[in-house]
Amino acid sequence: MKKQLKNTGFILAGLFFSITMLCAQTGEGFFTIGGVVKNAKNKKTVEYVNVSAVGTNVGTITNENGEFMLKINNDADVREIELSSLGYYNAKYTISKSSEAKSVFYLTPRSIELKELEVVSWKNPEDLVRAAVDKIGDNYGAAPNLLTGFYRETIQKGRKYITVSEAVIETYKSAYTKDARGDKVQVLKGRKLLSPNVKDTLSVKLLGGPNIAIYVDAVKNMEILLEKEMLHWYAYKMGDVTSIDDRLQYVVHFEPQVVASTPLYIGTYYIDKETLAFTRIDFKIEMRDKQKVTGIILKNKPSGLRFTPDNVEYVVAYKQQGGKNYLNYIRNEMDFRCDWKKKLFSTRYTVISEMVVTDRMSEPFSKITGKDAFSMRKSLSDEVMSYYDKNFWGAYNIIEPTESLESAVGKLKKAEF
Repeated sequence: MKKQLKNTGFILAGLFFSITMLCAQTGEGFFTIGGVVKNAKNKKTVEYVNVSAVGTNVGTITNENGEFMLKINNDADVREIELSSLGYYNAKYTISKSSEAKSVFYLTPRSIELKELEVVSWKNPEDLVRAAVDKIGDNYGAAPNLLTGFYRETIQKGRKYITVSEAVIETYKSAYTKDARGDKVQVLKGRKLLSPNVKDTLSVKLLGGPNIAIYVDAVKNMEILLEKEMLHWYAYKMGDVTSIDDRLQYVVHFEPQVVASTPLYIGTYYIDKETLAFTRIDFKIEMRDKQKVTGIILKNKPSGLRFTPDNVEYVVAYKQQGGKNYLNYIRNEMDFRCDWKKKLFSTRYTVISEMVVTDRMSEPFSKITGKDAFSMRKSLSDEVMSYYDKNFWGAYNIIEPTESLESAVGKLKKAEF
């Protein structure tokens, strides 16, 4: 377990930050459907909505402003897109190549009726989690897959963005019945934008960032949370039933009930009521002993720098296709403070990484070689080129930038020239 925690925690070191941002556009060979997703009742925007082209593995996710841009190959016979999100009914919308580039799409909140609850009830939530663990081999990809995804990492100093790094990645995943030692991530294309202010180049480098697609997949890497020998370390409590992708979900909250040599987690499982698949896991590191947390996430630091973690949390989500569940989305946020000895005030930093799977391919495909694999010892911002033209991503699907990130990138670009 200790070894796995070192891999799944964000490793910080070095002398600067890295962060990412994106721009979406149309181009030859594909057409673009975009807009904003809103709650049909209160008209508020809905963040982190899955948007997929029906009949394909192509998709993306809305940003914090509810915005998305989906690029669809002209040769694909796609006539609908489908929207899905936690606690909402799925919605399908008819599209065409002549559809407006910017539209408003609505999702209706779902209330769970009593008759829907008349299913097998679990008196002991730990038994439910153990049953879901036993079903992992049946519920998740039984053959290797190659995932195309968009990865972004952002770093803020206070409220100011100081680094943006982003990439299109490929992830080789072996069957979920096997461990992740043979899984690899390859960066296909990427870019970065760093603050030119020397005062912003404090102290932090995010190592192995794109490998979040491997190491934070909590269903495959059971050592994080789901090893059977570890399950009794946690106390469980049933929550209210909800829905994801029009499927009812058991909700199980968990928190540590023992003290371990390495930090444990607090979080929530969403478990499909029909298949007992883990559909989503939200979890964060317990901050009872911040020295232990620091030992996991901090590899090294300059002499005299004090590092204090305040919050490290994750979201891991899966999507069902063809009766099997596949990794769909991962998000990590880490908040910490840094200060130098003899200085009165500390500076707050926020590092956010997120990865969305935008396409998936089953065998046959070419495996990622060890030479091409992204190393846990590397930083994305060390490996990719500087930020430049707005058409950089071409036909690749990405996560739309939030308004705050768009503004930050504009300021950073102006400062560079």
